[in-house]
Amino acid sequence: MNLELLFYGGICLLFVSAVIAIVFSKSKNSRKISSILGGFGLLFFLYISLIVLKNNTTISLHPFFPDTILAFEFLIDRLAAFFMLIITLVSIPVLIYSWSYVDHLSGSEYRKNLLVALMMVFLCSLLIIVISANLLLFLFFWEIMALTSFIMVYYDYEKKETRKAGMYYFIMTSLSTTFLIFAFIIIYISTGSLTITAIKSLSTVQASLVFVLLFLGFGIKSGIIPFHKWLPYAHPTAPSNISALMSGLMIKMGIYGLIRFVMFVLPEYQLWWGILILAIGTISAILGVIYALKEHDIKRLLAYHSIENIGIILIGFGLYVMFSFYNLPLLAALSLGGALFHTLNHALFKSLLFLTAGSVVYSTKTKNIEEMGGLIKTMPVTAVLFLIGAVAISALPPLNGFVSELMIFQSFFSGHMINNHFVQILLIAGVSVFALTSALAATCFVKAFGMIFLGVSRSEHSRESKEVPKAMLIGPAILSALCILIGVFSFQIAKFFGLYFDIPNMMYIGLFLLMTFTVVWLIIYRTAKIRVYETWGCGYCLPNDGKTEYTASGFSQPIIRIFSPIFRPNIMIEKKFTDVHKTKLEQGHVRVELLKLFEEKIYSPILAVIERISLFMLNFHKKDMDSYIAYVFIVCLILMILIGVL
Repeated sequence: MNLELLFYGGICLLFVSAVIAIVFSKSKNSRKISSILGGFGLLFFLYISLIVLKNNTTISLHPFFPDTILAFEFLIDRLAAFFMLIITLVSIPVLIYSWSYVDHLSGSEYRKNLLVALMMVFLCSLLIIVISANLLLFLFFWEIMALTSFIMVYYDYEKKETRKAGMYYFIMTSLSTTFLIFAFIIIYISTGSLTITAIKSLSTVQASLVFVLLFLGFGIKSGIIPFHKWLPYAHPTAPSNISALMSGLMIKMGIYGLIRFVMFVLPEYQLWWGILILAIGTISAILGVIYALKEHDIKRLLAYHSIENIGIILIGFGLYVMFSFYNLPLLAALSLGGALFHTLNHALFKSLLFLTAGSVVYSTKTKNIEEMGGLIKTMPVTAVLFLIGAVAISALPPLNGFVSELMIFQSFFSGHMINNHFVQILLIAGVSVFALTSALAATCFVKAFGMIFLGVSRSEHSRESKEVPKAMLIGPAILSALCILIGVFSFQIAKFFGLYFDIPNMMYIGLFLLMTFTVVWLIIYRTAKIRVYETWGCGYCLPNDGKTEYTASGFSQPIIRIFSPIFRPNIMIEKKFTDVHKTKLEQGHVRVELLKLFEEKIYSPILAVIERISLFMLNFHKKDMDSYIAYVFIVCLILMILIGVL
């Protein structure tokens, strides 16, 4: 089959699907047709990616303006095909989910159709980013991705929190693009071409400068700490299907860009590059999961876990750079494989979790975990799908999250082969924090699943909830199946694509676990006597209304105390007594306020400085015409001097 024809066909189908949703903007059926056409277009790209990965081939396309500075150059190699595979595997289930989900959103039919059209343009931009072989083309569609995602985040623009999230996101994505523009300018000056190709004549200082600019530009888009604040704001306010696409796919574009340019553009690696990536990844992973533990907004909790998993991916890539510097190709390949495999796994289970969280919000009309509980009785299918995602993100065998994190652990444990005591100490510290991160992630999802689906309902919304429409179950079910299959058959899948990593055959482990659970189930449920009785109330006659249940706040409190140097909790207790001697307590309230470390200690001071500079510059705008002429003259003089020096 002609892969080039499939490529152009896929692009055309995505474009036509966006046009149909806009042109027939008042019709509900138009967005259904749009989703179907877009889905077929994505299937074309799925087929192309599988062929390229299996046959280890490269497809080079030059459709427009070849051999010019404005050339549209596309290159589909194994790295591009891998990320194309991720995009298609996630976006197709999300489109199925959106079939019913978009109907319940607030706003007119035009606004809903616009959302679907933007989704198609957004997905098209993601696909073109990963196959772009031209800096200008890459940057153009990078901005298309940023603009469409910004508008989608702004969907409920009437809400104050949405407008705040939109501005946070707009500022950070603009900052990301700024760093990339400067990096691309240096690359263009060094190569004399806009083609994304290896730089041969670049000094160590210049290469380091380009690396820092690229790391900042792509890192901001990925949500690394301390540039992460847009994630916890944007994800809770965006529609859940958009949150799934942004967390599952968009932030991976930062990972793709970093890997593409570090591996294929920049010259010989430097050790401190790998140390920096490893350090930022470790900090992002541990702080991401710590902040997730204290959250009670289900979507904000998942947003912080995106930061954590981006950190895990960066840990793997940082190890790759370090092992490559020390000329240890097998360990470098294992680290890179773990990073890329976790990129795929996170895209799958995080999209699954955002979609099922969206189903919960859809049914309960709240994002607050404290107001949920007992949903496994009213939403059993959604509960099972969420549980699969929770097990996967907790890196428990035999699901996919376990294998990728195991590969990164193996890389850490092989660090003794590096003959550098400082690096060995660094790796020991890194693996310790990584292990703690994995444990805290499992703890967080015990809290999330338990407080949402177990126990009894803690609000009227929760009690009145019901299972979501079938389309909102089919999409997450596909992602759940992928999490299981890719985990259980990870060894076989890697071998099929010609990759041989030292990982266990999870199929045998999966069969063993299945047999074990089956035997335990038969013993317990076939032999044990079941007695139905009310829950013990510790000697008190308590109403079964959920008010006496263990809460999400109670679950998080020990974690908050352990990490109090980070959270800086401020506990305020209000008491009201019935007598003047204050011996009989009538009622009391306890409020715990946590320090927003990055917002209060980093972002706010910077904004204050910018505001002072702006006010200072404002005074110059109030001058007369003579002053303006003087300013222009001085600026022209400075520019002439600079041009002469350069």
